Amino acid sequence: MSKMERRLVSAVLPLLLLDLMDCDLKSQAWTVPDCTIADSSLLSNLSFYIPFCPLAPGLHTFTSCSNVTDLTQTLRAVPQDIQALCLQGMVPVLPANAFGHFSFLQLLRLQLGTLKITSEAFQGLNRLQYLSFEHHAPCCLSLFLPPDALVPLTFLSSLSFQGYCLNYSQNIQLPISLRHLTLGHSCLMELQELQVLFSNLVLSFSPTASPRSWSSFLEVLDLSYNLKLNQAGVRALNGLQLHSLRLDGTPLNALGLLGSGLLHLDFLSLVGTGMEKLPGNVSGYFELRALDLGRNRIQNIEDGDLSSCRSLEHLSLYSNGLKLLPIKFLNALPQLQSLNLSMNKLGPTLVLPDGLVSTNLRVLDLSNNELCVLPYGAFSFIPQLEELWLSGNNISNLSSESLEGLKQLKTLDLSWNKIKVLKPGWLSFLPALTSLNLLGTYLSHIPGKELQGPQRLSHLQLGSLQMLDLYPPWPPALLSLEIWAETGIWFNNFNEEPFLFLEKLILQTSNVVLSPYNTSVHFPSLRHLTLRGVSFFGFSGQRSQRSFPQFPVLEHLHFWSDYGSTENLELSGMPKLRVLELGDLNFHYESRSTKLELVLQEVTQLQVLALSHLNLGNLSMSSFKDLDHLQLLLFNSEWTLGLDSSLQELIPQMPQYVHFSDVTFTCQCESSWVGPWATQAPNTFVYGLEKSICMANASDYSKTPLLSFLSHQCAHDLEFQGFLASLTMVLLFTILVLLGCPKWSWLHHLRTLFHVWWWKLCGRGPRSQFHYDVFISYCEQDQDWVLEELVPILEKSPPAGEGLRLCLPERDFGVGQDRMDALVASMENCRAILCVLSNKALGSPRCHLELRLATYHLVARPGTACLLLLFLEPIDPRKLCGYHRLTRWLQKEDYFDLPQGRVEWDVFCEQLRKRLRKAGQERDD
Repeated sequence: MSKMERRLVSAVLPLLLLDLMDCDLKSQAWTVPDCTIADSSLLSNLSFYIPFCPLAPGLHTFTSCSNVTDLTQTLRAVPQDIQALCLQGMVPVLPANAFGHFSFLQLLRLQLGTLKITSEAFQGLNRLQYLSFEHHAPCCLSLFLPPDALVPLTFLSSLSFQGYCLNYSQNIQLPISLRHLTLGHSCLMELQELQVLFSNLVLSFSPTASPRSWSSFLEVLDLSYNLKLNQAGVRALNGLQLHSLRLDGTPLNALGLLGSGLLHLDFLSLVGTGMEKLPGNVSGYFELRALDLGRNRIQNIEDGDLSSCRSLEHLSLYSNGLKLLPIKFLNALPQLQSLNLSMNKLGPTLVLPDGLVSTNLRVLDLSNNELCVLPYGAFSFIPQLEELWLSGNNISNLSSESLEGLKQLKTLDLSWNKIKVLKPGWLSFLPALTSLNLLGTYLSHIPGKELQGPQRLSHLQLGSLQMLDLYPPWPPALLSLEIWAETGIWFNNFNEEPFLFLEKLILQTSNVVLSPYNTSVHFPSLRHLTLRGVSFFGFSGQRSQRSFPQFPVLEHLHFWSDYGSTENLELSGMPKLRVLELGDLNFHYESRSTKLELVLQEVTQLQVLALSHLNLGNLSMSSFKDLDHLQLLLFNSEWTLGLDSSLQELIPQMPQYVHFSDVTFTCQCESSWVGPWATQAPNTFVYGLEKSICMANASDYSKTPLLSFLSHQCAHDLEFQGFLASLTMVLLFTILVLLGCPKWSWLHHLRTLFHVWWWKLCGRGPRSQFHYDVFISYCEQDQDWVLEELVPILEKSPPAGEGLRLCLPERDFGVGQDRMDALVASMENCRAILCVLSNKALGSPRCHLELRLATYHLVARPGTACLLLLFLEPIDPRKLCGYHRLTRWLQKEDYFDLPQGRVEWDVFCEQLRKRLRKAGQERDD
């Protein structure tokens, strides 16, 4: 046998033996029944696929659990670093310190039925900002909240009770950090009850009360949809200084607020209260800045009603049945900045009051008012207008004179009107326009010259109920473009590159045509591309070419098409693609399955992959082998999906989140590994498998639970277990015979290793006198640093050095000695093995072999082997997954980070002494 063969056999065979004997080598995944764990920052429309927990701005990681009956058991499996937690079920009592382990929790939503809360239930929630108790059934439920239950929540800013009666609770102490209090759909009958419920909400008007010791901290009070709330009560809100008060859907008369003791109020919402007259007295008393009167019965407004509303800056009168505005409507509201008159009946011709003058109005909403004609100069008296909303009317013709005078207008919404033709120059009077919405119109022909005029037009939405022909030139500053067309979109005469700055493109149609056919459109700045129903070769003039154009900075691709397939689909030219959503491709071709390995081979930087209705067939390792950066993998609405056993090899590199939504699997025992993977070690969260079913064949509609099938039908029988036992015994005896053969000298060191393993298995350990303290493994590129910096500080006698006996392969191995024999013998005769690691070292065959042998010693000889790692530079943990148990060992053992540019020798030597001392004690035991 050659020298090279001896090295390979002696190095590989022990590792193979360990792999056969170790059944828990690979990482697994975990799942929580009836719980969803996800990160909404990975996919913005995550709620489209899986149950979503409503979040507050800035929060991303959440857990949403349903059918909760045992709170302790459910929370035991929830990650402790989540930001939001939503619980739905039936839990009678919330025990003390129920959420004490969730120190990062900022939002907590509880839908737990009739609930009794203990005094210390919220201990430990030092960062909680949003707390909500919700019950969405028509009938109110009882909730008992002790007076001091909320005291630990020192950062709580929003507290909500929806559908709960607090009749059995009183004197609840609210945190002074609270800014938003909601008590909706409850049994509240009068505002006076708030003083009994919350002891520090309002100022007591008793003779002994001291105003100096009390301060109003609440900003928003929401009492919406209390159907029995019909009385305010004298001084019911005594001393409160609110920014906003919401009384939507209540029968309370707003005039009752005048004697409630409320000192200050900016915004009052009275949506859906059945009001028939503008509450001018209330607005004047509080000098309101904003008033929302939507969905009421205010069909007529009199001049006298407006005399007390001069302080209003925002007024909403949507859905009131208004047919006419008073002559001095806007003159009486000099501070008005925003006016919402949508969903009224102002008639086919817009008639604004005579003498209309308003220099402060910025936003005007006239959507859904049955408007047909905009007369000349209709808005000329509102020169400061910045937003004009005319959606959902019957407007068919537009002219430049209709929009004359709107030099400050930035947003114009004309969507869902009957516009058929755009006249040249109709935007000439809108030089400041930045956003234009023409979705849902009857336009079929849009020359680019009709969109000229505004130089800063950056957001454009075009839509037609039929074919839409588009011609350049496009607005030069365009950043986002959205086009909808029922039958197709025809881009004509693209002789120049028209989309230099476009960042977001949305196309929803059945066909995209470029003319001339040999034209290719380039998008050098595109970051977000959404295609719904569009064939993927629509951007290329070559009909035979099935690849997208070059998108050098594209990050998000959403591609759903009922008319295409993934056959030969290429996603090249997208080096920065981070999010990929594919849907409906191949779904109508049962005989054709999607080959993911071909689709994904060029997008190796993906972090999110969402697949829907793709007819994926059987998934194997080759589908995801190069997706090392994947964090979220989602399968939605798949039929007869198979999971090949080769996917087990990817388990250590599985993304953090794997979601199965509405997926039916095939009943096959090749997927028996899925059950243990989905229910054990916490490296990947798996959602949807516990409720998934599988089908034995195309005609099987028995709805067999997948995990039940895998655990019962695919269990190993006694014959198979006997076969494994017999095979193991045969291999063991064969190895023993080989190790005992005296003719093959190359087995000497292997026999020694096996004896060490056998001694340790039997509870004994070898005792010997060590010739060296540390064996140092390093690569040729790091040799200069090791010999000039590391070795002197370790070998020199104290106090200049540590006085250690080092074993260096290049220096201490004998001339002509077999290197493999010397490696094994040296490692056995050293108190510790120190591997100097860098990216170059991991690429060195020699260091690779030495690290494999060192990690073998770590596993085969626990208690007798000491391995130290010295990192000279940051290394991707995935590069260490190939070494036996090294990744798991790094999680619980010490290692050294020693960047060459900033060496701290004193700290390093002290840590090394401790590790060597520990290693010596362990070996002597």
